[in-house]
Amino acid sequence: MTSPDWPGLLELAVEQAGYVTTADAAALGFSPELLIHHVGAGRLERARRSIYRVVHLPAANDEDLVVIWLWSKRRGVFSHRTALALHQLSDLLPAQVDLTLPTSDAGRRLRVPDGVRLHHAEVADADRVWIGNVPVTSVLRTLQDCAALPIAPDLLHQALDEAEHRGLARRADLDRIAARASADNR
Repeated sequence: MTSPDWPGLLELAVEQAGYVTTADAAALGFSPELLIHHVGAGRLERARRSIYRVVHLPAANDEDLVVIWLWSKRRGVFSHRTALALHQLSDLLPAQVDLTLPTSDAGRRLRVPDGVRLHHAEVADADRVWIGNVPVTSVLRTLQDCAALPIAPDLLHQALDEAEHRGLARRADLDRIAARASADNR
């Protein structure tokens, strides 16, 4: 049995906004019983099933998203309205968190966390970026995904304009997205 690597656990937790999974801990020599011991000792707190927070690490702005990402077993990528907000492209304040999982997960029965809306699609590595501690669809992929939603046209146009203003996408790509959104809303 490997002896528990507390410094390794802390290092990983720092990279993940203070959180680790039971699988992370097991790889570093922590048994489920030892995790429970650390919860009782006040060093860890259970965030949700199989996810723990190192108590003395400072809170991160995106820690709620990190917990959702870890829940997805690191397979999810934040997308659609959530990505629009994370990229700060519009005034949209999403009521739910949009998370895209691979299409191979579509048939799985998952206990989806409250407030999470799942989408299933393949998101290529080129269509992923990191914002803070979480993976997010790229600006162009985000705008494409949002154009396919029933989203208020003024918010979509605001996002398209902001992307152009900040030089995040080419005008031709933005025009193509706007045309698709107009055609879908007819």
